[in-house]
Formats: sequence, C-alpha cells, structure tokens
Amino acid sequence: MSQSHFFAYLSRLKLIGRWPLMRNVRTENVSEHSLQVAFVAHALAVIKNRKFGGHLNVERVALLAMYHDASEVLTGDMPTPIKYYNPQIAHEYKKIEKIAQQKMIDMLPAELQADFRSLIDEHYYSEQEKLTVKQADSLCAYLKCLEELSAGNTEFTLAKARLEKTLALRQSPEMDYFMEVFIPSFSLSLDEISQDSPL
Repeated sequence: MSQSHFFAYLSRLKLIGRWPLMRNVRTENVSEHSLQVAFVAHALAVIKNRKFGGHLNVERVALLAMYHDASEVLTGDMPTPIKYYNPQIAHEYKKIEKIAQQKMIDMLPAELQADFRSLIDEHYYSEQEKLTVKQADSLCAYLKCLEELSAGNTEFTLAKARLEKTLALRQSPEMDYFMEVFIPSFSLSLDEISQDSPL
C-alpha cells in the first residue's frame, strides 16, 4: 500500500496566515478559520432547516466548510484586494485554485478520491450548499474585523465596511437570524459575556 501525503499537507494549513497585508492584533491561520467557518455554516444550515423551511444536510455543509480552503495549502491565501482586483485576475485565480484542488485529490488513494472530491471541489456543491459556505466564510471574516476593531486595531475599518456590503449581497433569513442572535457578543469582553453565563 503506497503512502499518501494528503493529511500531512492538510496539517500545514495552520502555517498559512490569513490577512497577510493587514496588521493583526492576533494572527489567524487557515486551519482555525476553516473550523470557525464549519461552526458557522453548520449553524446557518440548522437555522435554515428549523426556522425557514430548509432541507439542507447540516453535516455535509459543515464538512464542505471544513474543506472549503484546503487548496490554500498549495496556493497560499491570496489577499482579497488582489484576488478580485479585476475579473481577469479572479478568473485566473479560480483556474489555479481548481488545479490545486485536483492536486490535493490526486494525493489520496484512488479508492478514496471520489469521497473527498465531493468535499474539496465546489463543482459538487449544490447552489444552496455553496451559498451557505460563502455566507459563513464572509461572516467569519466579518467577525475577525469586529475582534480586531474591538482590540483597537483600526486597520480593519475598511475591511469591515467592505464585508458589510458582501453580507448584504448574500443576505438570507438564516443569516439575518445569526447576525441578530450571535454577532453582538463578539464585540464584548470575556467579563461581559461571562456575566450572562457564569460557570
């Protein structure tokens, strides 16, 4: 049986920094970002199903979110202003991303490739799954802005404004619910959030 480097590569997501052009009070890596996106995407799917008549497979949505940036272990995290500077750059980056995704899939034993392809390659996502993961991704970037701003880092002011526009474009009842119920706590200190839920 031949060896696979797939999980050794995935473990290196923790070495890929996010927000590379921004001064950060606390650095964030792709591995921890992916876990937070999985938490939020799962919550959005649950909220959609419970409150707004959705029929999403919440476990699959969480897995898609876990793997949504897996190819960045090969490409790195391209800063948003560069990635979307113009349509041609965005298109070329998508092609690079697709090649990296296929390279990741090719690292797996042949008998496992189909199972992971449906998680790594966006082509296999339904439109609703894709939207939910993108919403969660944007929400997590927005939360990062709130955390940095609450720590006094005004470097994230324009990023927050840009993300508010992105969130407005991806608006849905489940996202509105999440923002109303869960987001306000991210601007509070530990003491403030602990007052309502003492240990």
